[in-house]
Amino acid sequence: MTTFTKVILYTDSDGYARFKEEKIELNHGNEKSQLSPCLNAQSLQLRHSPVGFTSDFHCTDKPQWLFVLQGIMEIGLRDGSTRRFGPGEHFYSADTLPAGTTFDPHIHGHCSRLIGNDPLITAFVRN
Repeated sequence: MTTFTKVILYTDSDGYARFKEEKIELNHGNEKSQLSPCLNAQSLQLRHSPVGFTSDFHCTDKPQWLFVLQGIMEIGLRDGSTRRFGPGEHFYSADTLPAGTTFDPHIHGHCSRLIGNDPLITAFVRN
């Protein structure tokens, strides 16, 4: 069976952001067009980030899919690791601040920046 790899940015039990992957089965449709089950979506928001874009460490306020339409986005984690996403790539951003926790800039969240000389165009889909 064909699957789609869902890349997930999440908050681990120790409060640090990490990446993991999970498979979504494409078990609907037919042999020419394999589909996942319908996934709920609440809203779509588009973003343009100019050349030179960077962000400080932050948490996602509500889980959402992020799809890169143009440019290269680099996500940095507190452990120093990074992961880059280019046009057509995605991740599910779910690194929310744990309930009852105050943001600690030395533990929580991720940072992001644009790599290269093209503006970054992204689409956020909230469910």
